[in-house]
Amino acid sequence: MLSIDFKTLYLKKRFPLRISRGVFEGSDNLFISVTKDGLTGWGEMAPGSSEGADTVEKGTALLSDFCKTGLDENSIHQTWENAREADLAPCALAALDMALWDLHAKQANIPLYQLLGLARRAVVSSVTIGINPPEVIRERVPFLLDQGSHALKIKLGTPNGIEADKAMYTAVLEATDAQKNVSLRVDANGGWSLEDAHHMMAWLSERRCEYVEQPLVRGAEEQLPDLFKNRPLPIFVDESCRMSKDIPDFAHCVDGVNLKLMKCGGVTEALRIVATARAFGLQTMIGCMGESSISIAAGASLGALFDYIDLDSHLNLDPDPCDGAPFAKGVTLPADRPGHGGRVKDA
Repeated sequence: MLSIDFKTLYLKKRFPLRISRGVFEGSDNLFISVTKDGLTGWGEMAPGSSEGADTVEKGTALLSDFCKTGLDENSIHQTWENAREADLAPCALAALDMALWDLHAKQANIPLYQLLGLARRAVVSSVTIGINPPEVIRERVPFLLDQGSHALKIKLGTPNGIEADKAMYTAVLEATDAQKNVSLRVDANGGWSLEDAHHMMAWLSERRCEYVEQPLVRGAEEQLPDLFKNRPLPIFVDESCRMSKDIPDFAHCVDGVNLKLMKCGGVTEALRIVATARAFGLQTMIGCMGESSISIAAGASLGALFDYIDLDSHLNLDPDPCDGAPFAKGVTLPADRPGHGGRVKDA
């Protein structure tokens, strides 16, 4: 018989994260433990209104109600399908799904990546720089590089306009001038108009930028073909892509998709998104929200599947109440132990 418990922990950010939609200083996250025969699987929910549950209280209520239906007799995949039919919020489902996968791998006494037939391997992870004045950027970038970062994701799309975006990006260029091997990526979080996106992509293509993520706001996907034609940089979509079923609608006008466990409902659907993206010849990326090492470890367990990785939110916590996703030489990997590797420290 499965035993399910809930725990709420506050995740305080070392540096507040400012993106096109606002500023985030921290959050209460929901942690779920699923225990059977002395083994415990851990999952995590980062609340979000666009992910279906904007508070831990709502996530707890949704999960408590769903788990009353019984989980023991179902496979993980069937549980995921039942949860979607019950309209369980994706971020709450992500917590349950990763906990079940963690428990399943622990029952097999092997790491989750091995259970999935993957290697403990990943490409360099981006480390995010939020929207900030140039003087803050010049201080922040050296700190991140000293921490071992080899790739920086710069949040643009500020409400102050593209000239402010340019000033910020230029400050990053200046701060990395002595280390041109550092990869630079841009995420506009839907903060540009079509005209600004055309202009900024051309401008960025001449300044070491590797790709642009979510240049247009979600809901403006009909403008993507215009931006995609003769694009100077690869285009990845994030907010526009939540589930594998979304991919066929715009596979002809993007270069890749960025999945997040909180958006798609966990590991089960993440595997489907990768498979669907590959079937359409698209590149793949995995990102994160305001998550601790537990959710990051679950994502990192899939690391071998991705062209790009953005698993860094745990690095900006003060402190991280969990562990299991070490960052070394610019790469985020799962701890090499049974399960996905993540766990609450005081547990």
